[in-house]
Amino acid sequence: MGDTRYDTDLIITGGGPAGCAAARMAASVGMRSILVEPDRLCRNLYRIPALNNVLGGYTGGPELADAIVAELKSTELCRLELGRYVTELRADDDQVTVTLDTGASLTAPYAVAATGVGPLQPGDATWITAPVGLTLPALWQADADVARGRTLLVLGGDRPIGTFLRAHPTTTTRLLVAYPATDEYKTDEIRDDPRVTLLPVDHLTLRGGEGSQLSAEAVGQDGTHRTITADAAFLSLGNAPAAPPGDLTRGPDGYCPPTDQHPRLIVAGDLRSARFQRIMTALGSGSEAALHAYYGARDLPIKG
Repeated sequence: MGDTRYDTDLIITGGGPAGCAAARMAASVGMRSILVEPDRLCRNLYRIPALNNVLGGYTGGPELADAIVAELKSTELCRLELGRYVTELRADDDQVTVTLDTGASLTAPYAVAATGVGPLQPGDATWITAPVGLTLPALWQADADVARGRTLLVLGGDRPIGTFLRAHPTTTTRLLVAYPATDEYKTDEIRDDPRVTLLPVDHLTLRGGEGSQLSAEAVGQDGTHRTITADAAFLSLGNAPAAPPGDLTRGPDGYCPPTDQHPRLIVAGDLRSARFQRIMTALGSGSEAALHAYYGARDLPIKG
């Protein structure tokens, strides 16, 4: 394509599976792209030890991530801007303008927003009282070797707990899972695991998240009070959309529905909805987003 009015044909924000798939698809139809990612490509995928239902026979996140990254780095039409943040994403009738944390601006006819989601923190949960500004890592970031033989307090009953246990079937780590009533249905797959102690709570007050041990005061759903001690605390609260500032339209839940966006802004991957947070749907939606831009640039109708 190579329109000299713009810096590139497509700007992609986010270097996860959706963003990488968008760049690969764009290149396959001759479109230049610039992919902006503040960290490493497929950062979160590298932290997922066990996979299932993924084409290609991949059973681990690092293996799949290596394959995606290798393909993208061999894509000549994609320019990578790693270690850079998008501070503003603006769209008008003629172009999209993306401003980076360096102050530089990039322009293109279209942009794909594939920045995904980030973990909710204790301060985001109404049932948790925690020290102001406390941030904790997600459970899937826990080092299994370091955690062996230790007791971990897990805040929330989201499904990555099951992923952690399946990935480390012989670990002697003990998980104390504190969760609200709304997470009850999510705990079915871990309920019978002997390494798990389920702690249904109405409210939990975290006393400390650093040092050799921490403690928390829990009010059970039956009104009983108890003190919980553990070696460390991790999160399994779910995720929140991580949309860049600017012209993306957000729904009441913070996600960015694709049909509500400016015609030049295309949303792909986990940022679309909490209902489609799967690796396979991210890859597919990233590819579709690039084709959306390709046909749009040629004033061809987009069907389906």
